[in-house]
Amino acid sequence: MRGTIPSGTTGAVASRNPGIDLLRGLAIVLVVFNHLGLRIPLKQTALADVLPAWLLSRLNYNGYEAVFVFFVISGFLIAGNALRRWGSLERIEVRAFYARRFARIVPCLLALVAVLAALHLLAVPDYTITRDGQSLPRAIFAALGLHLNWYEGQTGYLPGSWDVLWSLSIEEVFYLGFPLVCLLTRRRVVLLPLLVLLALSMPWTHAALQGNEIWQEKAYLPGMSAIAIGLLGALLAARSRELPARTTALLGWLGGIGLAATTIFGATMWHLLRDGYLLLLALSALCLLLACEQRQRRGDWRPWRALDWLRSWGRLSYEIYLTHMFVVFAVVRLFKLAGGDLRLGFLWYLLALPLCWLLGKAVERWLSLPCERWLRVRLLRMPAVGDARAPATAVAD
Repeated sequence: MRGTIPSGTTGAVASRNPGIDLLRGLAIVLVVFNHLGLRIPLKQTALADVLPAWLLSRLNYNGYEAVFVFFVISGFLIAGNALRRWGSLERIEVRAFYARRFARIVPCLLALVAVLAALHLLAVPDYTITRDGQSLPRAIFAALGLHLNWYEGQTGYLPGSWDVLWSLSIEEVFYLGFPLVCLLTRRRVVLLPLLVLLALSMPWTHAALQGNEIWQEKAYLPGMSAIAIGLLGALLAARSRELPARTTALLGWLGGIGLAATTIFGATMWHLLRDGYLLLLALSALCLLLACEQRQRRGDWRPWRALDWLRSWGRLSYEIYLTHMFVVFAVVRLFKLAGGDLRLGFLWYLLALPLCWLLGKAVERWLSLPCERWLRVRLLRMPAVGDARAPATAVAD
């Protein structure tokens, strides 16, 4: 499947949970590997001499699965933050909820759309919209109107830097309606069955769209099902007591094994479970999130310093997600200018990965963080100092 990704808790401050940052970091790295792999496949490089081709293929083609992991993380983090802030989902302050998400998401989104529009008007290769039935005004309207996924389903894929916005459309449509549903239902006994029904509907809503491959991958309901699973996990974590260490370890092992099965052995799992494999993927991600939450609650979390770089990818996941295609296109161009030797193609990954991180860090420092602080001061009348950042979306959370 063609894959991209979406957001969570990138932050001006360190994440409260290094395990969740690690999971987000792994997911965003898989997205970058996916988009590089579509152009420089690892199985055609010299790495195939020492590693099995199937493993290299799985490293390259798990971007779509990584998006669903981000959806689960997004629901888990945003619901968890709402519960800490307001005590229950039924007491969400709609204006404050929308203001936080606007401040986190819109500055980078507007900047990206403006840059892509300029590159299209300048007819820069890789950024020009050329497909019949597509146009720059409609792409802009789809991106800002949160239906770019639907637009691609109707007209075909947009250039890669536009295409990544499909998942943002799903998440933000969900979160536009989420606080309103919480307030309208008022009682958890009404809200919970709705969330469970949405969560369990994933295999059927995904299978029902088989006639259109693009729309099947990018439709609203399957992605919203994964977000609902994260929301239910946050509600469960808020109500549960501290679990025994063995139970926490079991959750971690179940999540890790399920995630490995659906990513490393994706073809086999698809053959066995069909559309149900996405539900297994989402539930496995939730098990890992619950295990991370329990370990953090007990205070026995001792993160490996050697993985700090991957956690930093998780904290920058929104910025990296929106900008990584600029690096991918530039590196692929350089690869071709250098002769396009696929045997040495894996070396270009070593160039692309730090450049993606550096670009994401620059965007956070000079655009997203100052804009978010400025907007939150004005929209929420909050102090600009000492306040943690709000989650963004599946990629940035």
